Amino acid sequence: MVRIPRWIAIPTLLAAIAFAAWWPPARWSLLLWSPLLLLALYDSLQSHHSLRRNYPLIARVRWLFEALRPFLYAYIVESPLDGRPFARAERSLVYARAKGDLDAHPFGTELDVYSDEYEWMGHSMAPAMDGDRGARVTVGTAQCSQPYSAALLNISAMSFGSLGANAIEALNLGAQMGNFYHDTGEGGLSAYHRMHGGDIVWELGSGYFGCRDDAGHFDPARFRDAAQADQVKMVEIKLSQGAKPGHGGVLPGAKVSAEIAATRGVPEGKDCISPAVHSAFSTPMEMLSWAAKLRELSGGKPVGIKLCVGQPHEIYAVMKAMIETGIRLDYIVVDGAEGGTGAAPVEFSNRVGMPLREGLILVRNALVGCGLKEEVRLAASGKVHSGAGLAINAALGADWSNAARAFMFSLGCVQSLQCNTDRCPTGIATQDPGRQRGLVVADKAARVHRFQAATVNALWDITCAMGLETPWQIMPHHLHERLNSARSDSINRIYNFYQRGVLLDDPDSVGCARYWNMARADSFRAAL
Repeated sequence: MVRIPRWIAIPTLLAAIAFAAWWPPARWSLLLWSPLLLLALYDSLQSHHSLRRNYPLIARVRWLFEALRPFLYAYIVESPLDGRPFARAERSLVYARAKGDLDAHPFGTELDVYSDEYEWMGHSMAPAMDGDRGARVTVGTAQCSQPYSAALLNISAMSFGSLGANAIEALNLGAQMGNFYHDTGEGGLSAYHRMHGGDIVWELGSGYFGCRDDAGHFDPARFRDAAQADQVKMVEIKLSQGAKPGHGGVLPGAKVSAEIAATRGVPEGKDCISPAVHSAFSTPMEMLSWAAKLRELSGGKPVGIKLCVGQPHEIYAVMKAMIETGIRLDYIVVDGAEGGTGAAPVEFSNRVGMPLREGLILVRNALVGCGLKEEVRLAASGKVHSGAGLAINAALGADWSNAARAFMFSLGCVQSLQCNTDRCPTGIATQDPGRQRGLVVADKAARVHRFQAATVNALWDITCAMGLETPWQIMPHHLHERLNSARSDSINRIYNFYQRGVLLDDPDSVGCARYWNMARADSFRAAL
């Protein structure tokens, strides 16, 4: 691009304006061109942007294409296997199932079956007869007086505040229609969660929203009053999330509306802070004591934890605490580092936290190795969108799976990546009433229901093709993965899967021995 010297450009612009004002035939064009010429003059004199200063007016075209670039790529350039975090083909599958359209694919797979990323489930020459497709998972140890029967796919944690009211309503109505649960996220139990009667898992983060005192600490009385409602089926202690594990959060005061303030129990218009650490406990044993207290206050409902795995010894510390205290968690939800629905610091999204596969295997091994897997249920959350994803998680030890973004797609999300701007074009991740108007609750709730039912049905199809009666019979040796274009193996030959009780009987025989020895029931810190 040729740069015109400023000492030439400015006089030329002024001369053009003067000429247009003087010559009668050109005066009519003055109204059209003067604003552009004045804008170019401003660009050449301002000092904040080098490109605009050197290339007045023309440089603004760059910002236009920067703004259009994501849309041009998504609608013109992107192939079915492109797109992040979800490829177009993955999104299209969710859209088709949500709308009840044909979800079959013609002419064979488009995946490169010899790439290092390819994996597959081993089918049987003697497929099984159709099983009980309504089978569910019973969650609750002997210490739980109100166990819950969970579906194989449920709605993962998304808060009111991150999502708008219509989106929360549609998700909960869809959950009610399909008899699966809806996790509130840490933003509290809102009126929109309660409106349609869908099963609720109440997530408690470090802000204790909806059950906090004026100082931001846990309030047992407020928790008891809300948790004993019939609609609340389980309680989930959030330790961390995949998008930003170990990081707190702030909802700016400008976004804390009267509704959000009432839901969370915070002042309207003031910054709403989620600390990085809980104030109700500071050690594994204290956490279990608090979980037991929550179970009692809720009337005996299952209480579990959700976390993105970070340091392995901390998982073993929780196992040791359960063994030493005798207090059991009813379930553990493992969130992968690939998860996330809202805004998060880039460094945390990209480089902090363990991916779901490694995290799920580690927690599975910890439970099995300590002889606790029969009591404590294990769930997986992180980029699940298909029956194949459910089958893979089952092979790695998950009793059920949760999904967040896939359910957002079922609501109509187009992956515009505007979740952090309050300008979501589909009215899902926004508090703007005008944008939310586009999301019709009854229509989208039906889509949520259809997507969940079709995806679970696909899992059962895979299960029968493998010659198995239930998804809980899927084992690591059923899942195969490529190591390179010439070699592949079953997942149990790539990762270590522990035998029952090995951490109690012979911990030095397993690869995690150093982490097991570092773990302490009375502290999350390593014993070095």
